[in-house]
Order: sequence, then C-alpha cells, then structure tokens
Amino acid sequence: MSITMGTTLASLVTNKRRVSALKSLGIVTVGDALTYYPFRVTEPVPLRAIREAAPGQQMAFAAVIRDMRVVPMNARRGYRLEATVDDADFARSRRVPGSTARLTFFSYRKSYVDWVSVRLRAGTSVVVSGMPGEYMGQLQFTHPEILTVAPVPAGAGAGLEGYARGAASGNGAFAGSADPYASAQSAYPPAATAPSGAALKYDADTVQEALTRVCRPRPVYHASSRISSEHIHETILGLLWMMGARTSSTPDGQLAGAGAAGIVAPATDTIAVQNGEEKSGTTAESGAEALSQSIPDVLPESVRKAKNLMHRAEAFLAIHDPASTARFKEAIETLRYEEAFVSQTSLLKSRQHAHKSSAHPCPLNEALETARASVGEAVAEPSTQPEASERGSATDLPDLPNLRDRFIASLPFTLTAGQSQVVDDIASDLERDWPMQRLLQGEVGSGKTVVALAAMLQAVGAGYQAVLVAPTQVLAEQHYETISKMVSGLTLAQPGAKETDAAADVEGAMGASSASTVSSSKVTAEIPVTLLTGGMKLAARRKALAAAASGEPGIIVATHAAFSKTFQAPHLALVVIDEQHRFGVEQRESLNAKTDDGTTPHLLVMTATPIPRTAAMTWFGDLDISWLTELPGGRKPIRTVVVNEADAATMGRMFAHIRARVDAGERAYIVCPRIDADDEENEGGSGVSAAAGSARGRAAASGSSARTAAGGRATRAAADAIGIDDPYETFDENGETVARPPLHAVAEIADRLQKLPQFQGIRFATLTGRDKDDVKTQVMADFAGGETPILVSTTVIEVGVDVKQASCIVIFDADRYGLSQLHQLRGRVGRGGTNSWAFLISRAEPGSPAEQRLEVIHHSLDGAEIAQADLEFRGAGDVLGDAQSGGKSSLKLLRVVKDADMIADARTRAGQLLAADPELAGEVQLAGAVLDFTRGNETFLTSS
Repeated sequence: MSITMGTTLASLVTNKRRVSALKSLGIVTVGDALTYYPFRVTEPVPLRAIREAAPGQQMAFAAVIRDMRVVPMNARRGYRLEATVDDADFARSRRVPGSTARLTFFSYRKSYVDWVSVRLRAGTSVVVSGMPGEYMGQLQFTHPEILTVAPVPAGAGAGLEGYARGAASGNGAFAGSADPYASAQSAYPPAATAPSGAALKYDADTVQEALTRVCRPRPVYHASSRISSEHIHETILGLLWMMGARTSSTPDGQLAGAGAAGIVAPATDTIAVQNGEEKSGTTAESGAEALSQSIPDVLPESVRKAKNLMHRAEAFLAIHDPASTARFKEAIETLRYEEAFVSQTSLLKSRQHAHKSSAHPCPLNEALETARASVGEAVAEPSTQPEASERGSATDLPDLPNLRDRFIASLPFTLTAGQSQVVDDIASDLERDWPMQRLLQGEVGSGKTVVALAAMLQAVGAGYQAVLVAPTQVLAEQHYETISKMVSGLTLAQPGAKETDAAADVEGAMGASSASTVSSSKVTAEIPVTLLTGGMKLAARRKALAAAASGEPGIIVATHAAFSKTFQAPHLALVVIDEQHRFGVEQRESLNAKTDDGTTPHLLVMTATPIPRTAAMTWFGDLDISWLTELPGGRKPIRTVVVNEADAATMGRMFAHIRARVDAGERAYIVCPRIDADDEENEGGSGVSAAAGSARGRAAASGSSARTAAGGRATRAAADAIGIDDPYETFDENGETVARPPLHAVAEIADRLQKLPQFQGIRFATLTGRDKDDVKTQVMADFAGGETPILVSTTVIEVGVDVKQASCIVIFDADRYGLSQLHQLRGRVGRGGTNSWAFLISRAEPGSPAEQRLEVIHHSLDGAEIAQADLEFRGAGDVLGDAQSGGKSSLKLLRVVKDADMIADARTRAGQLLAADPELAGEVQLAGAVLDFTRGNETFLTSS
C-alpha cells in the first residue's frame, strides 16, 4: 500500500479509539499527523550509574532486575510494585562501583500491576530513565520510564558486542560527551534468555538501542484526556516507519546513515499496514529514499540550497525524532521558511490573477465618457480632457452628475486628510478595468463608512450596483439608516434617459446649450437604498430581492443573506465587506458569481480590528492597503480599569459608579461570554469552546499560540453561545489542557446584578445572538432611548453598535479574551464625547500571562500597539481572524512579527520564481502546495 500525506489514519491505525482521539485533535490524515508539531522537546537525558545519581536530576542507566514483589496497600485501596535493579556491569563500563536501586509503581488497577509484573520479572535486562529520590535510606525511582531489552539468542556470545560498536559510532547527540557510550567498553552480560514457551514482547533489541531511545530529546505534544503525548509520538513514529524511515535524521544532513538511532517498527496491533515489514531487508539508504519519495520537497531546490535548508522529509523526521535540540530547531526553521514561501507565492499569484480578471470600470464622469464614446473623440480636444488623477473634483464640469463629489460636498463636516487620500485612491482603483482589491483599516469611528459610501456612489453614478455586507442585522440596519439619511437629496439620472442626457451633456460641454437647458432635460430619481436581511418578513424580503435582481443602479445593504442563492445582482460592480474577519471564504467568494457578464466586482474590505503593518503586509500582501489613523474629533480617552473579581470592595464601588452615570442619563453595557449556564455542553475541556467557527490548529514549537483543536466547523449555536473570539488555552508541562473556572453567562449576571442594592429601580435588558432579529432591534431601541439603561449582552454588541449615551462597559472574564477583541468592545463607549470607562473583570492569577495581557490594554489606547501585543501573545492567525472562517490554519509555525525578515526574503524569492515561471510549471509540488493553501484553507488572503 502506497502511503502519502493524504492517506487517512483510519486506514492505517487499527486502534479505533486512538483514531477517534486523534481526530478530536484535528488529526485525520498522515499529513495532519506530521504537521502536528510538538510544542517543546525535552533536553537529552544524561547517562549515569546508580552511584552517580543526584536526587532531583534526570538520569538513565542500564541494569538487571534482581527481584520484584507486589504489595497490597492495606491503608488504602490499590497496590505497590517494587523491583530491585542492579547496575554492576553498566557501572563497570563507567569505571564506578555497581549499586542497587528500587523502582516503585503505584496503581489502583490490578491489570496494570500484572502487566508491569510480567515485564519486570527477575533476570530481565532493562534500561531505566527517571528522576531519583530517596525513601527509607534507599535510592528510589518512582514510576520511571522502563524499556525492556530482548534476551540474547543462545549461542550469540557476549551481548555487548553490538552495544560497544554503537558506542564507538555514536553521533554525539547527548550533552556532556561527544560519545555518550565511549566509556561503556567492558563486556556486558547477555540478557536472560526468554522463558520457554513465553510470547513476551520486548521494547528494544539491544541495550544500545534502548539507551539511545530514552536519552534522546523527546518531543512533547499538546495532548488531551483521550490521548497522551507519548501515544501521539508513538503514532507519528509508526507512520514515519511505514513511509520508509528506518533511522532518525543525522547531523550531516542525510536522512539516515550509519550509526544513526533506529526507529522501531510499529506493532501490528497498532498499525494495520506496514511499508516493508522485513526490517532486515531494508537498508538505511533505501529507507531514506522511500521517505523522500513519500514526502516530496515543496521548496524549489535552488531556494533550499541557497538558504541551506533541510529536505522536507528530513525536517519532519528531525522534528518528531530529533537527534539533538539543535537539530530540532534547524528543522523547525526549515518548515517555517516553507510556510513563508508558500504563503507569499500564493499571495503573489492571487495578485497576478486579479489583474487578469475583468471588472466594470466606474469613472467619476460616466455621462461625459459615454457621450464622447457615442459621438467620437473629436468632440473635445485632448487638452481639455481631464486626466484620471484630476477627476476627483470635476469643478470644470458642474453640470455633470458626479454623484460622489456631490455627496462629499453635502456632508456637514470636512473629510480628514486621510479620508480624502483614501477616497482618491479608491476612485483611481474603480476607474480601472480590472478588479480593485483593497483593505481599509481604521480605528472605531475613524470614518470608514463615509469612505465606503463615497466608493459605492461612484459605482452607482456609473450605472452599476454596489453591495455593503455587514456581519449582523443590528449593524446592517444601522448602516441602512445612516446611508439612507446621507444620500437623501442626492439624485441619479434614470437609465432610460441616458442617451438623451448624454447628447445634451455633449452640447453643453461644447457651449451650444446652457447648463439650465441640460439640467431641465434630465429625468432624475432618488438613489435607491435596499435593506436585505435574513430576519425580514417574506414579503419585504421578496421585494428586496426583486430590487436587487432588477439590476437598477443603487446601494444594497445586506447581511449573510447576500450570500444566498436567491440573491442576484446582475450589474454588481462593487462589494464592500464590513468587519471582513466575520465572513467565511466561500461566502465572500460567492459574490463574485453575482454578475451575469463574467466580470468580477471590485472588492473593498474594511476592518476596525487593528492589524500591525508587518502582519497586514503578510496576510493581505495581494491587497492594496489603506490606513485611517486619525481619530474622530471630540472623543475623550476611555479610562480602563482592571478589577479582580474577588475584590468585593472594588466591585461594589464600580457598581455604585455605574449607577451614578445611569442617574445622569447615560448608559452601560455589561458583557459576558456565554448566554446561559446550560451552555456547558458546548464547552471543551478548558471550559470554553472555540467560538464563531474557530477550529484552531495546534501550537507550534516556536511559541505561537496553543490552539484548541476542533476537527471541523463549530455550529452556529456554539458560536452564539460562547462570545470569546479565540479563547486562550493553558497547558501543563505535558501538553494537557488545564481546567479553568466556567465562564460567566448573561442570564446569571443579569439576575445577580438586578438584586444588588446599587441597581434598585433600574431596568435591565439582555441581548444575545440567539434573540430574534426583531427582538434585537427593539432591545437596542429601548437601550438607546433610556427605557432600559443597562444592557447585559454577549459580544454581539462588539461591532457597529453606536449608542452616543453609553459611557460605561463592564467585561466579565476579560482575561479570557483576545486583546484586539477587548479593544473593540471598549470602543462601544465614549462615542458621544462624554467621559467614559471600561472595567475589565478578571480572575487571572497574579503574575500570570493573562494578567500581563490585561496590563497591555490597561495602559494603552493605541489599537496598533495592542494588536502587536496580541500577535506576540497568541499568534497571528487568531488576531487576523483566520479561525472564524471555519477551516484549519495552514500556518502553524510562521510568526508574523518575529519572522518579518524571513517573510520579506521569501516574498522576494517567490517573486523572482514567478517572474521566470508564472504558472509554476517547473515546480509541481510547490504549485500543489499553493493551490492547497489558497483553496482549502481559511487563509485565502484576499479576505481572511
């Protein structure tokens, strides 16, 4: 059976419980397993004789079992197994006297004790690794790692011959000696021969093999209650053996070679299929060749040699079976560069593809352009035609319907310099005949909506449709009301009068007719603004869908309903996506199919989530990026206070302060991550589930965020139930999740607060993602109007909610949120120019990383600085929202901040490669990796 990276584990692993446990970690295929990277490796274990033991210091030695006994524990249920070991011969090889020590095991399970008893029968040769202690004056190892060594066949002679040879050819992997076995030169007695008729299984064939295995650096993986790190490691090594690996990677860069430690063949009761079961018939060289064939390299050979990187197969082997910690780090760097190269190649190819697509050009002066095209270029002298860069004002053609400029002139305020620059940049993009792809990033309230509306009016003025997609109904309705007010009074020439108007425009431009004559000949209408949401009544929804399907120029404001098959907009020229990280790739891409003429709409994605420039240039490298850095005038700084929930006195003062602000006519938000206490079933082992479709990958050994693995998409109910965007996990030293207190719920907190004396006589309201759309609308209206001045909600209010009177926000379980999300929530208050406060309620331990995160947002209001810290704390993907789109991240090792130079180098080399081979015809494996990265992941970077 040929095993590839795409082969499923279910077809290889016979232990179905293990298959299920691995699937819960997101490991379904061989490729998933090999890219499930350990988060750390243990240091090499030094060899020491028993007399050299130092309490509390890890060590390994070879010995023989002298006796063993099982003692029932009378005072409590269970058993204690004690075995005495003698290392006389091993100690002699180290030129120290031999000694004895006790190995002790405790268990409540008789089956476990029986299993250990069979393995540790008298006369068995073992290799022991553990941390020594002392009990009743005797050296003791409690629950050490034990490898049993197979007995030497009769007539094989002294058993050390192979051991001594291995010592002489050691690869220097262990600390303290270039050759860890160099001192073991004396003859080692043969292990006891197996009892007649016994079918015992031994862990190693030789003492050298066993010592090598226990002394080598050991990778440690994020595990779960269903599967341990050891079993994960065992499975991955078994897969590597099946794919051809017989020895670990060696420092000289070869996949395998003489003297390298062997990978033990997996047991047939664990692995169903083995590639070349005959160990004796497979050489190290043929095994290396087989592994490299099963795992072909992705990086071009020229790039790999120029950067002095490992082969991909070699890197996987060095990560999962490292000869040294240095070798492990070298392998990590290789695969980290591979991720950078594949991602940057994907970005550059996406940019090339966009420039090859066609889009509707939307010139500002569409009427003049159409008229000139109909009567010939001789109508106006070339010297009188405005350049593209001069079309923003059109002051020399006041009679033409430049919708965008009339809108800007109608605003009751003047655009900031930043807004004006972005508006002009977008105008230039829209005038091209290939699709714009631009990311607009700005702080809350920086005026992104005005910029987006100017772009939509440019498209509408050119005779096309524009769609604004919002993540929630509340935000969509707010956009609809805001846009309707802002465009009221603006008129649009009817399509039916276009030819007549164009002719009149030409006459006006040539001086044959007055401006008043031109304007009187036009038939105008209000600019249609259509609202389309999933919660609309059927009649209203049908009317909205019909308006969109008509193809008439206008603006459509929609929620996820814009992605449905029933939505058709045949003349769609511009798509604006607000809060881009809230939408899946498939949804965003579906809008490209809404035109009936084969064109691709221009795309403008907006986000208020601050993204550091290094991250933005990496993740959105195929987009033109605009930043709005000027904050709105009149807004006062928000005072941020971190409150320990156990500090009752401070909590009481906080509630009294909120009551005072409410009595002064202001409003307060109380935010909780869960809807109600019955959401326990949606929670993972740490007390939270991945929200909003978060299917987090595994943590990289580089220190990127440890991620909850959830193979597949979370349900909408789970996403609504838990409002944390990407909860932080904590792990113990074995990689297992540490249990944490349950998250607070909206229903629970609302009930508790209403009973407090500080809030007597105050009406509360609650708002969650499960509420019906009409309920949400009414709740927000009552809150804004002051009927219910305190709103207890989930993070549904995170985006777009704009209540001027809101001055206080309390966020429970703040230590479990990402910093960028806390910054977004904090931006809900102080929007009316009043003093405002954000209270972050925490149960974080003093000095813990969670407390350190909160200190960042406590002392900073700079969104970019906060996002930078968020990147460093928990990895780029979480900050940028890749988790929300429902896929598994392809980038598991790359660190956007720390690896900025590596990313820049990869981008340069990828650009050179694409310039010489645009279709990657000569790099088949790289082309496949780029395709997988683009098609099968959330990180299709135009819209992640």
